[in-house]
Amino acid sequence: MTSSPAPEGTTPDPVEPVGPVAADPVRLGTAPGRWVLLATVLASGMAFLDASAVNVALPAIGEELGAGLAGLQWTLSGYTLALASLILLGGALGDRYGRRRVFLVGVVWFAVTSLGCGLAQTTGQLVAMRVLQGVGGALLTPGSLAIIQSSFPHVDRPRAIGLWSALGGVAGLVGPFLGGFLVDAASWRWVFLVNAPLAVVVVLVAVRHVPESRDPERTGRFDTLGAVWGALALAGVTYALIAAGDGPGRPQVWVAAGIGVLAGVAFVRREQRVKEPMLPPAVFSDREFTGANLATFLVYGALGGWGFFLVVELQTVLGYSATEAGAAMIPSTVVLTLLSSRAGALAQRTGARLPMTVGPLITAAGLLWLSRVGPGSSFLRDVLPPSLVSGIGLALLVAPLTATVLDAAPDHLAGVASGVNNAVARAAQLLAVAALPVAVGLSGDDYADPATFSSGFRTAMVVCAALLAVGGAVAWVTIRTDTLKA
Repeated sequence: MTSSPAPEGTTPDPVEPVGPVAADPVRLGTAPGRWVLLATVLASGMAFLDASAVNVALPAIGEELGAGLAGLQWTLSGYTLALASLILLGGALGDRYGRRRVFLVGVVWFAVTSLGCGLAQTTGQLVAMRVLQGVGGALLTPGSLAIIQSSFPHVDRPRAIGLWSALGGVAGLVGPFLGGFLVDAASWRWVFLVNAPLAVVVVLVAVRHVPESRDPERTGRFDTLGAVWGALALAGVTYALIAAGDGPGRPQVWVAAGIGVLAGVAFVRREQRVKEPMLPPAVFSDREFTGANLATFLVYGALGGWGFFLVVELQTVLGYSATEAGAAMIPSTVVLTLLSSRAGALAQRTGARLPMTVGPLITAAGLLWLSRVGPGSSFLRDVLPPSLVSGIGLALLVAPLTATVLDAAPDHLAGVASGVNNAVARAAQLLAVAALPVAVGLSGDDYADPATFSSGFRTAMVVCAALLAVGGAVAWVTIRTDTLKA
């Protein structure tokens, strides 16, 4: 569910690959093409499964480790912070040293740190391992889409990305239910421990069947200082937002916010001056690329808030078990899984502008409907219908959005391309999880108080719906009607 950047300087015809891609491009529908899809879907699915399952496990984690709301926020945000901060660097490493090679390193790293998460004994240990887990995610996540971008010819990519979204959505489908089942039947720790066997399968498939590709022009020094400034900017702002829940006037809140802002300024200046920047400013000179990434920021911010609040609302306010809360998340993912591939094909007929505008608006309508969920709500009447509506909107949006950003970039920058959009999406989710509880007046142990949390939940769903509507408007203004048309 990510995209990619425009070129540095002029934009060549995207139909003709720029620079070498995989040695022998594969076609969709052939045996080699199916192996490539399997490896990338399983790896990204491992990350999707982990993210969706952890949401369901939050109340159990809080109870066993004695974590407050801030601790639960950091359980999510620690991972996302590392992922968003380093994902561009991960894409650049793949372009330079080989996308398959860096992808495999990320898969193994993710699996090892997942074991560390499952063995954590305190909230601090869990958050630390989640940060390290995010480093692995930053290596494997851009690699999955970069491998698709460099392995398939241009004509097959929109449908390949649609299949990647649909099949990867199976992990999102299974994740909440599996996570809830593991929490109820065993322990929240197994939410992390199940990643190891999946990683073994990914490694075996990728080593044997995924072609290697790289960008031979990427030979300069890494923009390490840019990565440091970017990580510090996100960390400072995130800490300030989460800490503000326990008192916005405290000195540490303002110090962290000041550090984050100053680091952000330093990051922008660094990227404008360095020879090979981690985030090339030139990519944002393309209006369509910039607009698609702005839409991504708004949409994924809303989705991050939705996922965080809904599973806690179902367990704290409606009294669902972790398994039941996970099962309640399945309908929207079923719709997304079934329709994503067709949405990619639809975008080739209508252009990307229409589904990228209508999709967020439909999802926003579903979240406004969900805002009515509260004490005494019925699943069939109050949770299922809006979840289905939201799933339809997401299915229209995700594949065209991903394909649009990837289409704006030359093939030889596929890793950086997918990294840019991944970074935008993860940063949006990170900031949403940090900011929304503060914005709706929640802090401390409020997540365990049904009346207080339910009030905050309703406001949060309205805010998320507004973000989605603005994202659709941005897509309408910035995306051309003929983008992705066959």
